[in-house]
Amino acid sequence: MKISTKVECGIIALVDICIHSAGEGVVTVVNISRRQDISAKYLEQILPLLRHAGIIRSVKGANGGYSLAKAAENVSLRQVINALDSAVLEDVKFKGREDSIIADAVSECLWNKMTSYLQDFADSVSIRDIADKYTSLSDSSYSEPMYYI
Repeated sequence: MKISTKVECGIIALVDICIHSAGEGVVTVVNISRRQDISAKYLEQILPLLRHAGIIRSVKGANGGYSLAKAAENVSLRQVINALDSAVLEDVKFKGREDSIIADAVSECLWNKMTSYLQDFADSVSIRDIADKYTSLSDSSYSEPMYYI
């Protein structure tokens, strides 16, 4: 499975927004860009797609930025993926072989089941799940002893 850079950067940006916009705060594109090493211009192409999908909201002005439009546990990866690249989780179609019985059998036994599993899995993972995993990984990396020579 190939995931586009747009989807990958969109998920990273959402997790960053989730972590850094606690409460009523907002996160600027510049700050996301700096923390995550993603081009600000590229983020400016991705974030409006997420806003249009109702996943984030924007605040204009000098103190503006982005925040989640709903609770992080209510934002599934499937919503994010579909907002940024709907082709990732869509049904697989054989090109030029629509009338083939073998193609139908392969689709029914393999591709339809894989697609269904991926869609269900993407529905079951939320931005909160990823943010929590990030927090636990970053906390554990600081708990290891540091040795200086």
